[in-house]
Amino acid sequence: MALAHSKLTSQGQISVPAGVRRKLGVGPGSILEWDEQDGNIVVRRAARFTSLDIHRALFPNHAPEAKTVAAMEEGIRRRVRERYARR
Repeated sequence: MALAHSKLTSQGQISVPAGVRRKLGVGPGSILEWDEQDGNIVVRRAARFTSLDIHRALFPNHAPEAKTVAAMEEGIRRRVRERYARR
């Protein structure tokens, strides 16, 4: 049995029924993700990632070694010199 029904407009837009919005926890500005699984179309709220999730994805084994402000500034200077050096 269907959870809800929506009607497609001539411009390809749909309204998400209130019960579905509540169940998904979405509101104005939320992003919905459409996916195909086993011949069915699945709609879900797009994932939100915390900075910790992103950090763990970038550095799965360990955190990068700490750098001093002076070392970071020197790295920036070196990169700018390399990037904009006349060739």
